[in-house]
Amino acid sequence: MYYLTAEASFDGAHFLSGYEGKCSNLHGHRWRVILKIRSNELQEKGQQRGMVVDFQDVKAALKEESDFFDHTFIFEKDTLKSTTVAALNDEGFLLRVVDFRPTAENFSKYFYDRFTQKYGFEVAEVTVYETPNNCASYSM
Repeated sequence: MYYLTAEASFDGAHFLSGYEGKCSNLHGHRWRVILKIRSNELQEKGQQRGMVVDFQDVKAALKEESDFFDHTFIFEKDTLKSTTVAALNDEGFLLRVVDFRPTAENFSKYFYDRFTQKYGFEVAEVTVYETPNNCASYSM
């Protein structure tokens, strides 16, 4: 089995609705996304001969996904009042509404699904760090 690993990072703010602790307040992280792709064999023809997949394609996918969240306020749908969302939009803040609680665990599953479904990578695992010492991983 061959494995290819690449990573990207983004800065984003979030909060955890319904959480009793500091993370219930708006705060930010330097999120790191580590993508691990697997393959039983290498490509045999063309310019990608001898590769699992071109690192350039992997880096482009990681960049596109991380840029979407970079320097944004990420929050779970229906956790803020509509007037709050409207005020933030009026002020020009970049908002990213997600269908999940924005934890490292949920982000790892989100990115796993994106890299598998949108880009067609054979993903072995996605790991998301929310701090230098704390991460969560998802694999199937």
